[in-house]
Amino acid sequence: MTTRPKKCLLLDTSSLYYRAYFGVPDSVRAPDGTPVNAVRGLLDFIGRLVQDHRPDELVACMDADWRPHWRVELIPSYKAHRVAVETAEGLPDEEETPDTLAPQVPIIEDVLDALGIARVGVAGYEADDVIGTLTGLATGPVDIVTGDRDLYQLVDDARGVRVLYPLKGVGSLQLTDEAWLREKYGVDGSGYVDLALLRGDPSDGLPGVPGIGEKTAAKLLDTFGDLAGIMAAVDDPASRLTPSQRKRLDEARDYVAVAPTVVRVAGDVPLPEFDPALPTEPRDPAALEALADQWGLGGALQRLLSVLRA
Repeated sequence: MTTRPKKCLLLDTSSLYYRAYFGVPDSVRAPDGTPVNAVRGLLDFIGRLVQDHRPDELVACMDADWRPHWRVELIPSYKAHRVAVETAEGLPDEEETPDTLAPQVPIIEDVLDALGIARVGVAGYEADDVIGTLTGLATGPVDIVTGDRDLYQLVDDARGVRVLYPLKGVGSLQLTDEAWLREKYGVDGSGYVDLALLRGDPSDGLPGVPGIGEKTAAKLLDTFGDLAGIMAAVDDPASRLTPSQRKRLDEARDYVAVAPTVVRVAGDVPLPEFDPALPTEPRDPAALEALADQWGLGGALQRLLSVLRA
């Protein structure tokens, strides 16, 4: 007798609670006046995702370090524009976060823990790296829910790995598979890293190769296959690079040498032990009830619990 492979839903949690924060009015508050729009919005997001996609496993992946030192050592500009406070070496820098969002993050963590939804973050790594490692270990289909296009690199039709990119809340999701990537960018999942590092990404402080935009990067990859092929063409006088392309790529060798390590998500994060099974009942009902009362989460929590029990 064969068993059905387990379907896993991986949440880029900070990406989703940021969307909830900006999508749910700030007037949504706890009895003591504390804003809880991100908390309640995230709970409704999770409920909708579980209802629509019915995973067997659900993991809320966390940023234990949103700007890992090993990435910054290679490209110092990596997310530098988002640093609010620099901390001592070895500790994560503080990220610029809206004043009324930061206090909601510990509440989110407490609620997820009381529900029994697996919450995984690993020191020195971003949520993307946790997602990359879990995806590599999965034996069944994986849906990754994120507003971060960097994770397109994990899309793999053969393994059933898709990215669900929220367009409006999580009720409208862009289902990103290899066909969509080829239509949009001219690359598959494995080629997205090369496209992204050539093009650059101002939101992450990645400079890219000056003068090589998205369309040019896609054409170069189509012509030469991958980044290694493009750089080999730089050294080949007979290749079909234009003089300006050859010059720009040649001048960007130092960046091109380290950028793949920065852009590619880690696949070897040392994960803690955890149970990814989707809960049908709260792990700690008493703690959950106390959190619901303190923060005024009754409606959102009851909706999610109803979906989990279904």
